[in-house]
Amino acid sequence: MSLVLDPAAQDLLFREARSANTFTDEPVTDEQVQAIYDLVKYGPTAFNQTPLRITLVRSLEARERLVAHMAEGNRPKTASAPLVAILSADNEFHEELPQLFPAAPQIKDVFFAERPVRENAAALNAALQAAYFIVGVRAAGLAAGPMTGFDSEGVRKEFLDDDHTPLMVVNIGRPGPDAWHPRSPRLDFDQVVTTV
Repeated sequence: MSLVLDPAAQDLLFREARSANTFTDEPVTDEQVQAIYDLVKYGPTAFNQTPLRITLVRSLEARERLVAHMAEGNRPKTASAPLVAILSADNEFHEELPQLFPAAPQIKDVFFAERPVRENAAALNAALQAAYFIVGVRAAGLAAGPMTGFDSEGVRKEFLDDDHTPLMVVNIGRPGPDAWHPRSPRLDFDQVVTTV
């Protein structure tokens, strides 16, 4: 059985898509970001908890503050990308559950009353949403450069608060010259999938 998705779309989202290391100076508009979010917000999370929060870094002053917290090798990419997004997990996501999961609003207090439980749930489900976000960036015809090489506590203190945990920084834009490293190998199907 073949996939239903058009092969060109498969290439755009997966086979030809790569993490960009350089970008052109073509801006990424608010309309593009809105379109990306309006698509990826439908990706599933447990109890529809939707803990991902996106902080767009647009101003030069904010960019400089962020670059200071990036690992050395990531600084030039973050400094030159047209748009940078800090993706974080909202550890107080449960406050939105009565709206997001109206079929059982009591789960806010039944399952998520304790902070450690919320932090674990937020980390997992926001990571799922971060993956959807990267695919959404690709669906917009843009390149994403997701990175976890940064001072997490520094980024949290600089841009977020104690209720948010930074997960990754994503550079976004049109790929520039020499944007791609050679593609790294992937595991084969039989190395990953087991039937029992």
